[in-house]
Amino acid sequence: MSWLEIHRGEAPLIVAFPHTGTDLADVEAQFVSPWLARKDADWWIDQLYDFAAGLGATTIRTALSRSVIDVNRDPSGASLYPGMATTELCPTTTFDNEPLYRDGNPGADEIARRRVAYFDPYHAAIEAEIARLRAIHSGIVLYDAHSIRSHVPRLFDGELPQFNIGTNGGTTCAPALAPAVEAACAATPWSQVTDGRFRGGWTTRHYGRPEQGVHAIQMELACRGYIDEPEVCDEAHWPTPYTEARAAPMRAALTRILTACLEFAGAPE
Repeated sequence: MSWLEIHRGEAPLIVAFPHTGTDLADVEAQFVSPWLARKDADWWIDQLYDFAAGLGATTIRTALSRSVIDVNRDPSGASLYPGMATTELCPTTTFDNEPLYRDGNPGADEIARRRVAYFDPYHAAIEAEIARLRAIHSGIVLYDAHSIRSHVPRLFDGELPQFNIGTNGGTTCAPALAPAVEAACAATPWSQVTDGRFRGGWTTRHYGRPEQGVHAIQMELACRGYIDEPEVCDEAHWPTPYTEARAAPMRAALTRILTACLEFAGAPE
């Protein structure tokens, strides 16, 4: 499967990239525009974290756009945030509530097809890597890597904190992991929150089994920490380019954060 990218490391850390893809697969013609279908990608996050393999981490990435299928949503279709705005397993709108499809949204059969073709293999890969690393280590960390624009009024008020740590109320990992990540964030000049607007998506909630030695945590970055965010998010201005110089301070911070995860995994509660 050319759209599924796996790098296997031996350290007790998996870094997952569910939303960095831009491939529109066999449904591109159904979208209003390719740009809209790619607009809400976690832009450049896989590049931002490309040092993770050097730490011994396993990385799992789908090259598919989240508009084709969102592999971080509950496959049953149940909302992760009841009562709050969100997008579906196969999103029908952008974060800004712009319609994605030209001639009608995908029906149940099409959603089921995409789930079998893309969602299931992505999660089978995560399950396989968890099993492989748990055979080596008594505890591992699954770190789900994300980003989003700092201002998305449909989803949250005001400006999002820079670091948004998600543990679903402390249920997806042992109590020591979040403070270790928080401490690494606190060493930066940027803001942070734990279990705020983003408490962890389906990946974090589904795989977080601390009693079985699998400690899951989500990190949602505000994009302003590593790229410039335009005042107007239109096709002429978004996404802005990624440069090593602009991203360097954030990469240094994330290196410390992943190192904290590895140190935790060496002696979990």
